[in-house]
Amino acid sequence: MNTKILLATSLIAVFAIGTYAPSIVAYAQYMGNVGSQGETGSYTLEEALEIQARRIAAAEANPGAGSGTPYLDASGVVGAVAISAAVFGGIAGALFIRGRSGKYAAMGRG
Repeated sequence: MNTKILLATSLIAVFAIGTYAPSIVAYAQYMGNVGSQGETGSYTLEEALEIQARRIAAAEANPGAGSGTPYLDASGVVGAVAISAAVFGGIAGALFIRGRSGKYAAMGRG
């Protein structure tokens, strides 16, 4: 009986997600400004490019302010990989050492 309830709940969840998924749509960044009556396209592509150029100039002028730089950025991708490897390697090492001893460890293997 638990299997039937779990299956029914899973199907309801899948259909509910499918129902609400079309209302959660990610639009492209360039749509134009939305006017007071709800119309779009109040500015041109050239104006959008100018705004993006100003954003890039502001980000270059203030390098410490962020603008989408990764949180684990230690001078690029290599630094982020090194930090991630250290964190996950430390966790894996701790679990490996912990797993070699204890109640369920195989007898005669250390």
